[in-house]
Amino acid sequence: MTLVYGLGRSGLGVLAFLRRRGLPAHFYDDRPKEAEVAEALALGFAPDWELSGQYEEVVAAPGVPLTHPHLVRLRERARVLGEAELAYRLSPTPILGITGTAGKTSTTLFTAHLLQGQGLRALPGGNVDPPLVSVVDEAEVAVAELSSFQLERVDAFRPKVAVLLNLGVDHLDRHGSLEAYHQAKLNLLKNLTREEALVYNAQDPRVRAAAEAARARLYPFTPGETPRESNLQAALQATRAYLDLLGRRLDPEALRESLQSLPTPPHRFQVFARKGEVVFIDDSIATRTPSVAAALRAAPAPIAWILGGEDKGADLEPLKPLLPRVAVVLAIGRDGSRMARALGGGPEVVEVLEADGREALKAAVAEALRRLERGSVLLAPLAASFDQFRDYKDRAQAFREAVFALGGEPWTPSS
Repeated sequence: MTLVYGLGRSGLGVLAFLRRRGLPAHFYDDRPKEAEVAEALALGFAPDWELSGQYEEVVAAPGVPLTHPHLVRLRERARVLGEAELAYRLSPTPILGITGTAGKTSTTLFTAHLLQGQGLRALPGGNVDPPLVSVVDEAEVAVAELSSFQLERVDAFRPKVAVLLNLGVDHLDRHGSLEAYHQAKLNLLKNLTREEALVYNAQDPRVRAAAEAARARLYPFTPGETPRESNLQAALQATRAYLDLLGRRLDPEALRESLQSLPTPPHRFQVFARKGEVVFIDDSIATRTPSVAAALRAAPAPIAWILGGEDKGADLEPLKPLLPRVAVVLAIGRDGSRMARALGGGPEVVEVLEADGREALKAAVAEALRRLERGSVLLAPLAASFDQFRDYKDRAQAFREAVFALGGEPWTPSS
């Protein structure tokens, strides 16, 4: 018997995956939502609110840390695994796995798009919507974005192509140390053989060392001038690597066509509105130092920078040289004020104390408009969203709603 621990999109996806196979399971959630419980029941599964059943496996949602007291107790009598491990064990569909501190989503979407252009039914999933278990049965090849939370709970998982983009600083609040975070990422490589391929960033010393120690066929890539170019280079190599494993040649004409229609992942430095000479930039996904640094360099100055949420252990030092471009820091969320103070002197800090996330962003936008006659209002929070929002997409939507409510008009740089 299997226990699915945690509902949400991952847990419900796992239940649907198990149902398609006629496999029994119970479910549990620490904070059950009525609609999610109803969906789980409609799939034919029963809850185990007392956690009293006898289980061989526990499929734990990535948002539940392995140190959670319930999981610690369950691990004494059952194997704890995640969605990626389950998909690998129970589906014959080849999986192409992509991880790194930054660039996972774009690389995943680019790779699936390029493989589709080569005539393959490639579907993206995993950390990017939808869950991997929701696409693996429909795909000819599944292209999986894999977070450290997902990779810390794999065992036999072995993708046909592994892509390791970079190893930076992130999620120290969850993993406890940089070493533990990197080790979770490197679980992607641990089972590779000469029958698999490894695409890796040749300019990241830690990545290069890990790649050279792996047993897979190596496909290095060189990062480009921008994150988008770097992610595209990785996707191109991943596409070549998978076609090589199939014994197929790359179709250059189809590739040229695919490159003309690359997808643009949402909430990644999107200029979406303006009011007078002030533009509004949604970079809600920017929760890591390199992403925020890139945003602060690219946003039109002077910048009203909306910062804060749940601090993940971000390194603030690389951002300090960019602070002359910032007119005001608008600190939101649980850790925003502390993070802003840790930046040291420089721009004025305004603490936005509203507990409700939507009200906080509305107050932040209003304060920015009072202070700026030109420049940009940048949401690049350098922190997780879960203190005030469902996720980074909910935070982005709340930011956009606030902007339009306060007179912003839809706009893109080409309009």
